[in-house]
Order: sequence, then structure tokens, then C-alpha cells
Amino acid sequence: MANSITAIGLMSGTSMDGIDVAMIRTDGENTVEALAFEAVDYDSGQRALLSEAMSLSTGLQERAARPGKLSAIEDDITRWHADAIGWFCDKHGVGRSADVIVGFHGQTVLHRPEAGLTVQLGDGQSLANSTGLKVVADMRANDMANGGQGAPLACAYHAAMAAHVPGRPTAFVNIGGVGNITFVDEAGGLLAFDTGPGNALMDDWCMLHTGKPVDIDGALARTGRVDERVLAELRRHEYFQEAPPKSLDRASFTLDAVKDLTPEDGAATLIMFTAHSIADAVSWCGKTPAYWVICGGGRKNRFLMECLASLINAPVVPAEAIHTDGDAVEAEAWAYLAVRSVRGLPLTWPGTTGTREPVSGGQVFVPADRA
Repeated sequence: MANSITAIGLMSGTSMDGIDVAMIRTDGENTVEALAFEAVDYDSGQRALLSEAMSLSTGLQERAARPGKLSAIEDDITRWHADAIGWFCDKHGVGRSADVIVGFHGQTVLHRPEAGLTVQLGDGQSLANSTGLKVVADMRANDMANGGQGAPLACAYHAAMAAHVPGRPTAFVNIGGVGNITFVDEAGGLLAFDTGPGNALMDDWCMLHTGKPVDIDGALARTGRVDERVLAELRRHEYFQEAPPKSLDRASFTLDAVKDLTPEDGAATLIMFTAHSIADAVSWCGKTPAYWVICGGGRKNRFLMECLASLINAPVVPAEAIHTDGDAVEAEAWAYLAVRSVRGLPLTWPGTTGTREPVSGGQVFVPADRA
């Protein structure tokens, strides 16, 4: 693979499940070889600390501000990622080579595109020093500086994946804490935006009522009944009337509408809300996707996949149907974007985030002993 670079992507994003680590070899354009993937789960203490960080971040006005305990939490998050890389490299025999680069997302704690503000906790320089690897971080900042929403960013990678899809137009949907869609038309044109709450509300509801961080396979939701009145109220949220480009914070939606429902009915209503928010996104695409590829943790929820299939008149398949690990896609995307960044290639376009023109981005951090 001439002109290709080995890159490791680190993704925690809006999720509080853990850190996904993926390694690919790519030229940052059409050539991608998936090499390895691992998921490092957060424990209950780490998830509690992330929840605290999100609460502490609600009043931030500047991207670099780390008041009070946030600075210490950022150090913790950086250390967790460094440990994940170290374990991953040892397991897969990856040397600490100058030829390997890292795409570092960090933990999103605040995303307010209307204010031109997005905050991810994680210190790129500290990570580079700890791992001995070149790190590319802050890939959302330049997008926002050029009029973009700062999200979603995985669309460039989805465009490369589209070569393996049997039908066009194609919709790639990632269901993490927030859901997002990339629409790839017959000519390879891109439209991308956040669709709605993804897993966030379902996970929060499950934790509240069962003490578990996820409703495995939608088992709780499957035993409940959808409250159509509440579902209609949720679907009237003003976000769904906004035209793309648009993006969300994990906290953009709350559990207020379902608070009086039983655990089962609340779960059923929330899972159908997520399904509708994804299916309804097609109204902005101009054409109906002929094929839907579902990535992220949401694709493992069999009941959610059934709900999606009931609302979409086209094949709805997990990423594995196109020979891709659906757990790895977001981390692979960040590795891919890191390569595009160091090569000065665009990460975002007017149709994906609303930038004034295609723009690259990211800040490169070199280990101190190589500076």
C-alpha cells in the first residue's frame, strides 16, 4: 500500500461506555486496510467521573477553559487513553515508531454549535509524551472556525466505506450516545448531520430504573408499550424542524417527557423515538437511500434494529454485512481523519458540517523527546 500510513484511532466521543481503539493502514483517501480493534470498557467509577465532568462543563464559555476539578478529570481521561494505547500496542506488537500516528478524539463534555463551541477533554501533548507517538487531536476546532458545526466528522470515512456497499444512494448511520447519518449519493456527494438522541436517553433510562448502563437487546423496551402521546411530543422537538447542517449535544434531549411512564413503557417509547428520529432523517436527503448501514453500539440492540426495519422501506443492515466491524468504525474513522489531517486533506465540507468551503483540521502533537 504505497503512500499509506499506519494510524491508531481513539474514540470515546459522547459515549460513556469506554474507549475504542482501532488500527488501520490508509492513504487517507480510497485505500483502507483494517488491522486491529479493541474495546476498553470504563468501570462504574470512570463513568461517574465522566458524568461529573459533563455537569461541570455546562457553563463553559471557552474551549480551553478547565475550571475547578475539570483539569484533574482531563488528566485522568488522558491517562486512560494512554493506558489503552499501551495495552493495545503491546497486545498487537506495535512498536512506538515515528511512522505510527494517533487520531485522538477525547471525551466530549459540551457541544454548542450555535455558540461555535465544542469541548473535548483530553491533552494531546500529554498523550504524545506518554505514548511516544505523534498525536493528531482537536479535529473539530478548525471546522467551527470556518463556520461549521464541528460535527459529524466520520463522513469522510463513510464515503470511503461506500465502495463496499451494494446500493446507492447509501445511508450510514452511527448510533452512539447521539445518532448521526451520512448520506452518500450516486456520485459520491455527501450530506451529514446528527439525527437525534441515539442510545443516550435509552441508556440513561435503563440506568435510572435498573441500575444497568444499557438495555441489552432492548429486552426492557420489548416488554413495554409505546405511549403514542409522549412519542408525538418527543418528535415535535424543534431540532427536527431545523435543516442540515446541524448537530447535537448529548444533553440536548432529556427524560422529562417520559418521567411518568413505567420503566417498560418508558423504554419502549424511547427506543421508538430513536428509531423515528433516524428514519425521519431521510426527509432532508432529497432521495431515498437504497441501503442503510448501521454502525455503533445501537446496531447490537436487536429490538432497535427491528424498529428501524419497520419504519424504513429498504435493507437495514449492521456494518458487518459489508465486512466491516461496526464497533470499530468510529475509531477507524478517527485514525483515517488523522492521516487526512497530516496530509492537509479536507475533513469536512459544506454539506457535512456547513463550513464555508472544504477544510482540513487537527493539531499535531509530537512527543517531547522528538520535538
